[in-house]
Amino acid sequence: MLIPVRCFSCGKPIAHLWKQFKERVANGEEAGKVMDELGLERYCCRSMFMGQEDYIDLVNKFKKF
Repeated sequence: MLIPVRCFSCGKPIAHLWKQFKERVANGEEAGKVMDELGLERYCCRSMFMGQEDYIDLVNKFKKF
């Protein structure tokens, strides 16, 4: 649901870049170019961003006990 603080493979901190990435891609920029500019060069870090799906809004709809 939430982006991990660090990349699972290499340990690089990546969570602080998620908001910028999400906003820029939503504005129509190419995902690969945005990741290059944010400094995500390793395949493991890039896969964390490309495989991430934001489900927090969906989960918030359900009742909590």
